Amino acid sequence: MNIDTGITSEVFTIKSETKLIDIFNRIIDKKSKAVFDYIESLNFDENKRIIVIGTYFTGVGIVKRLAEKYKNILLIDIYPHLEELLDTELGGKPINNVDFSTDLNLIYSGDIVIDTTGFGGINVEQSSKLDVETFIIEDPVAEDNDELLAKKNNIHERLDVVKAKNKAIIKTKGIDTKTSGTMTLTIGALTNLLNRFLEKEGVLYCACEMGFYEEIIFKQKDIDKFIEQSNVNAFKVSTINPFDLDELIAEEINKIATEMI
Repeated sequence: MNIDTGITSEVFTIKSETKLIDIFNRIIDKKSKAVFDYIESLNFDENKRIIVIGTYFTGVGIVKRLAEKYKNILLIDIYPHLEELLDTELGGKPINNVDFSTDLNLIYSGDIVIDTTGFGGINVEQSSKLDVETFIIEDPVAEDNDELLAKKNNIHERLDVVKAKNKAIIKTKGIDTKTSGTMTLTIGALTNLLNRFLEKEGVLYCACEMGFYEEIIFKQKDIDKFIEQSNVNAFKVSTINPFDLDELIAEEINKIATEMI
């Protein structure tokens, strides 16, 4: 346990061993494993052309997992700087055996297409031109608890117009978040955990080290800064009765589940 004295010798500061990037990766791992296992169940040749559309963050995890076996993978994203995520520890170990492109016209060149773009991503018209063996799409909605988001969600329309022998939806939920994005799920887990920590007897206050990383990634376009700021202890708690933060973090993350439907 990472523990130190606080304001006085009777008050302790405890820190989680778990870092923010660990939480990102545990959530991404659930998604990428579900997709990998589904594709494995279809018994495809390892040279099949796999196109993954969207990097942030599901896409990068999926390609890193698939690259462990499959040899012909292309990651497509309109943001060229997101290719840098392939060289980081986000979603798995850095890799160099995956191609990257910003050319959306290439989405039609795959045998297997995985669309992780969610709200405002690949539209119905673009989807209608897909003629592939397998089409997989990530549902950006988690718990179906927001009417406006439900109306905005067009994945079923996109799924219906695609010509494919196999179709599946990546569905991730479990902690009552509105969307299934890795960042949303991380924020949801952090919020829930702060509340759980505060409920414990002897806790004075607690904090998490989360920032608004969307600005760093998409406005500043500084991937190195994002990775650096993610490699910090996720929580610090001031308490007179130290306890295991990492055990509670693991319990919360274990509530999140991904299935292919």
